[in-house]
Order: sequence, then structure tokens, then C-alpha cells
Amino acid sequence: MHEILLINVSGRDKPGVTSSMCGILARYDVNILDVGQAVIHDTLSLGMVVGVPSGVDVSAICKEIQFRCNELDLAVRLTPIESSDYEAWVAGRGKARYIVTLLSRVVTSQQIAAITNIVADNGLNIDRINRLSGRISFDSADQDQKACVEFSVRGIPTDINAMRAKFLAVAQKLGVDIAFQKDSVYRRNRRLVCFDMDSTLIEAEVIDELAKHAGVGEQVAAITEQAMQGEIDFTESFRQRVALLKGLDASVLETIAEQLPITEGAEHLISTLRALGYKTAILSGGFTYFGHFLQKRLGIDYVYANDLVIADGKVTGEVKGRVVDGQRKAELLQELAEKEQLNLEQVIAVGDGANDLPMLNLAGLGIAFRAKPVVKESAEQAISTLGLDGILYLLGVRDRDSEELLMR
Repeated sequence: MHEILLINVSGRDKPGVTSSMCGILARYDVNILDVGQAVIHDTLSLGMVVGVPSGVDVSAICKEIQFRCNELDLAVRLTPIESSDYEAWVAGRGKARYIVTLLSRVVTSQQIAAITNIVADNGLNIDRINRLSGRISFDSADQDQKACVEFSVRGIPTDINAMRAKFLAVAQKLGVDIAFQKDSVYRRNRRLVCFDMDSTLIEAEVIDELAKHAGVGEQVAAITEQAMQGEIDFTESFRQRVALLKGLDASVLETIAEQLPITEGAEHLISTLRALGYKTAILSGGFTYFGHFLQKRLGIDYVYANDLVIADGKVTGEVKGRVVDGQRKAELLQELAEKEQLNLEQVIAVGDGANDLPMLNLAGLGIAFRAKPVVKESAEQAISTLGLDGILYLLGVRDRDSEELLMR
């Protein structure tokens, strides 16, 4: 019968440590049942669970490992494991796995303490903790600094809805974002991202900018805010706002397009997604003129929005065809998924307003970005602290991964 041994090695990292340990084990035909290694600030932590064949002298293996670790100035702990404990551990592989992602400008111990307390209170075990963001220097102060830590947890939450509510409360209290998602095969296999445009890809509501030039800014802005909060029907509010633009000189559209403020992280996100083979789309309740402008600038694949009617160089106050409202956005997302031959689980939707909720709820990953409270509370995931490229962290993409992709 096999004997099972847990080997923990720690100390100053140097080349050849894992090779030395496995070289010793190989001479005794030992099987590696589990292995994990991490290096933090040049300090190594190596763990292995090994199965020693029957008839092999375990004490001889332990002596060789201890001797070699002494030579390498490393600490080692060797712990026998009961076969019943090992089998119980094996049985745990079927438990559900989740990913908890902390996004912030700076990660603090208070944030991690709050998250891990919630995880523990729900009976979940943390299997792995990874830093996805790049290393931070104290010598450089960057207001757009990003920080992200990812926790891989295992088990069945005591109350998943209550746990999500606690994560949201902590996120609001500490000014961070906390995402909680199932660690499924689809998480790293998304292939289409559908974006709202106004106040998502750009830090403006285009119709409000048009209204300012038309001299009806306050009237339109008030209706826009009501619509985004979900207080009035989007389609009706949209037609009311467009009607107020009647008579606006069409040349204003180009002026506004050239001055559109691109949202923090949008260019980095789109270029990285493109390098990873994703398709991207704008599904907007705004106007196609501005959608096509962003399509050229950012490299978006698809654009669906409203066609503003222009006659004799003037805005008529009407749009062609069906208004792209919340329901239409969801339909378009479904159509694009079918066109790209994708499962809806492979689709990501990103938006900020109440009219984005249908597509956020339909997509495999719906993200409320710098959203209104009603949207943030209803969406499964939310990002408010970082820029749009914070979405890459929810996909498990590390900073160094995207940097390598964009250098090719």
C-alpha cells in the first residue's frame, strides 16, 4: 500500500529547487499527486503531495530531502497523510468553484480581510490567491493606477444571494469593486463583447451634447436622466428628446464626434480583446453617426444604433426605423451570438443605464460599468472603481498578458 507524504519547502528562491526535490523523488519512483508553487518577492513556497510505492523506505526519502534543503538553505516540513484524509480531499474535487475578484486603485489589508471574512462565513475554502495587476512602485504616483487580486474558492455558499449582497455592501463602503462568478469553462472562453456607447465607451451622453448646441440642453438632460434611472419608458423619452433637436445644423455632429471623451481604459481593452480574437459590438440607444466614428477609432466590429434623419443639412427631429431600446439591444445581442455561432455564455455585455439591463441579464457575463444605482444592484457584476480595461481582470487576464499581446 502506498504511503502519502506532504512536502512543504520554503525560503529564498533560486534556480534548481524544484529540480532537486523531484530528482530525489524520481530515484524512488515516487508519484506526484498534487503540486503547487508560488514566489513572492523572491521567497519560494513549494508544496507537493506524493505517493510513495510499497516497500520503499520513506525515512530514506525524508533524510535526502532534508539534507538537500539544508544545503540550499531552505526550510522543509514533511507530514505523513492518512489515506482516509487523502481520499476525502480527492472527493472534494467535485465541489463548485468560484472566482472572487477584487478591483481597486490600491489593494489594502482591510479590503482583503473583509472579502475573506465573507468567504469564510459562507463555508468556502480559498484554494489560490493571485495578483493579476502589475507590480506597483512607491516612487511613481499614477492616478490611473490599477490593482487586482483574484481568489479561487471552493464549496457551496451558505446563501449565495446574501453573500452577493455582503460583497456589494463592502464594495460600496470601501470604494472598491468585488466580482463573484462561477469558475466555469466559459469564463476564459468568451468571444463577443457588446458595449453600450454613451457613458460607457465614451464619458458623455451624445444627445445631451447635441441638445446644448440646439439650445435645449436642460430639457433634454432632464429627460435623459429619468430614462437612465428607469423612471420613464426609454423609447418614448428618446423620441421626445430627438424631437427637441429639430432644426439643428448637421455640421455640429462632426464637431461633437471629434471631441468625444473616450472612457478610461477603452482603447486598451478593445485592442487587447482584438488581440485575443474577440469580436466587439456597439449596441446603443444613441446614434449610428457617432457609433461609426468610434468603430473606426477603436476597431469595433459591429455597430447598431439609431439613424438620425437629416434633410437639407438640418436635423429633422426624427429617427429611421425601430428605436434601439433595451429590448432591441437584447435581441441584437442574441442575433450577433447566433451569427458568430456562440453560446450566450460566451457573450459579455457592458452598460450603465436601465435600458442596458435586458442585455446584461441575457449575456453570460453582464457588467454594469460606472452605472446608476438601480443598474448596479440588478446586474450580476459591476465595475465603478477602475476604467473599462478592468473587465480584463474578470476574464482572468493579467497585466503582463495584455502587455505581451500588444507587443507582438
